[in-house]
Amino acid sequence: MSRLRREVRVFFTAVMFLTRLPVPRWTDHRPEYLRQAPRYFPWVGLIVGLIAAGVYEAARLVFPVNIALVASMVSSILATGAFHEDGFADVCDGFGGGWTKEKILAIMKDSRLGTFGVIGLGAMLGLKFLTLQALTGAPLVALLLFAHAASRLFPVAIMQTYPYAGDTEASKSRDVTGRLQPVGILLALGVLVVPALMLPPAYLLTLVPAALVTFGLARYFARWIGGYTGDCLGAIQQVTELTIYLGAYIIASQ
Repeated sequence: MSRLRREVRVFFTAVMFLTRLPVPRWTDHRPEYLRQAPRYFPWVGLIVGLIAAGVYEAARLVFPVNIALVASMVSSILATGAFHEDGFADVCDGFGGGWTKEKILAIMKDSRLGTFGVIGLGAMLGLKFLTLQALTGAPLVALLLFAHAASRLFPVAIMQTYPYAGDTEASKSRDVTGRLQPVGILLALGVLVVPALMLPPAYLLTLVPAALVTFGLARYFARWIGGYTGDCLGAIQQVTELTIYLGAYIIASQ
């Protein structure tokens, strides 16, 4: 198999893993492709951002901004099958209700949604909406692209620096938890070039608080469970996306 065809298969494997978007029928969860897929996770985030931005712009032609924002948020959730939101809610339940590593991991594996998860997810979605609503004077389309791409980059960074703490035999994420080669890391970082060129340079500073939040959460997870799980990565995506929006609001209001 040629190198290009292999990269195409790896890319579509990443799309299939992170989203509900249609992929070619020959795409599967083959471990050899899953192990390489994280280098394309931020690029998949860029696609999700394009969907969210496109729906926002289309809805804004017909509806008020508030409705357009809700439509945009819903479109990104539908595109991913609430993949990251589910992880965030599980983390809220696990770390909110568990006091040992074993209990936390058991709660996060439970498919049922608990009180902490409901409250956390409601607060997350509400804060995203209110922040985006306050950002309507900022370059919102470019910001959506940037936030969705960058927020998928930070979990990949954690995968390079912290150990996996879940049950590797039962986890759906077990095959994507390996370390990337330097070329893969550069490819993952390259996704930020496109949206960064669309934004005023000051907005790139939002990466600083997002990075601080990322590694702060990673240290918290490591202290309690010895590393990260797939749910932890989903939580990091959600929190860093919101952090970028909040940082952008501070910049836009200056």
